[in-house]
Amino acid sequence: MISSLIGIIASSGGEVNSYESIATVTLGSSQASITFSSIPATYNHLQIRCLAKTDRVDTDDVILMQFNSDTAANYSWHTLRGNGSVAAAAATANASNISIQYGASGDSGATNIFAGSVIDIIDYENTNKYKTVKTLNGVDLNGSGWIYFASGNWRSTSAISSIVLSRQYGSNFKQYSSFALYGIKG
Repeated sequence: MISSLIGIIASSGGEVNSYESIATVTLGSSQASITFSSIPATYNHLQIRCLAKTDRVDTDDVILMQFNSDTAANYSWHTLRGNGSVAAAAATANASNISIQYGASGDSGATNIFAGSVIDIIDYENTNKYKTVKTLNGVDLNGSGWIYFASGNWRSTSAISSIVLSRQYGSNFKQYSSFALYGIKG
């Protein structure tokens, strides 16, 4: 799924070779959150690619994203989702994070199936505007599933120097969950 999403992004104008790896984390054991810190301000945009599973006793979980240790109600997000027969939308303003719904599969889902997400953070170093995030993610629920397209906003003009990804319902991301941060030049 991730390679297909990368192909879509590349065919929509992004040069694949304009992406530079900043950091990659693959969990050797369960962990509550992932932090990317000391992010260099040398790119135009950032992208996070993740394959995630949590220990939530359900089929899915939500990834929560915060920037620069800001836990105040300075975030908003919107989602559009579908599963082949149902479409739905949701939005939240004045939240304490950006919610990436179905960003992780849960422990009751299909064995060894990890949800996939591609998260773009636009103009992360620009100190003249609020930050915008767009995500494309999905989860396989062993014969069914959901795909999400979402956007988010962090109401701060600060350059993003750190990103924390955590889970909403489970206690931990499970072993082998993988998170990769890329800088986009163009």
